[in-house]
Amino acid sequence: MEEFAHFSASIVKFLAYLLVALALAGSFLFAYMRVTPYNELELVQKGNMAAALNMVGAFLGFCAPLASTVAHSISLLDVVIWAIVALIVQILVHFACRFIVPGLVRLIAQEGNVAAGALGGGLALGAGILNAACLTY
Repeated sequence: MEEFAHFSASIVKFLAYLLVALALAGSFLFAYMRVTPYNELELVQKGNMAAALNMVGAFLGFCAPLASTVAHSISLLDVVIWAIVALIVQILVHFACRFIVPGLVRLIAQEGNVAAGALGGGLALGAGILNAACLTY
């Protein structure tokens, strides 16, 4: 009976963390799409691989520290706070990429330049991995 109670409590915690993590991931996508000056979903639907690579890199760059925080957190509030930090890091990386590569928005949105999208996505993913490593307190 005690094992069942422990299992039930574990399932409840799992579901709570999973739902919060999914909500945070969705919130990240919403916020990120508001920061970029183009509509990623529309571009992806038109087959723009550059936009897809850039967005997927940013999303994975957010999810890496989110996963680390979930694994090492002391509470759901801890997860939310560090997710906000991860979101800020990804937005800063986006603006840094736009600074490093003049015309990045045009290259991705209008020209569908896969190299530009891969660079942006790769830098976002790299920053996210470093961010996640810093969260293994």
